[in-house]
Amino acid sequence: MSRTSLFTSESVSEGHPDKMADQISDAILDALLTQDINARVACETLVKTGMVVLAGEITTEAWVDVEEICREVILNIGY
Repeated sequence: MSRTSLFTSESVSEGHPDKMADQISDAILDALLTQDINARVACETLVKTGMVVLAGEITTEAWVDVEEICREVILNIGY
């Protein structure tokens, strides 16, 4: 008896909320690691129209302006 499989994948553009959330989390991680290579970062980003929610935990000696980073990423995407 033969078995049939179906493989699917999703591709989203830069402005998609999932992609935007990933870019914000990555930018925060990059900014922290620039100042503290030993930073421990578990940053989750949730994006909705007109709102960004950051959750998780960060252990570091560094300080970054996460609001400014979020705004910069969103503006660079084109919003």
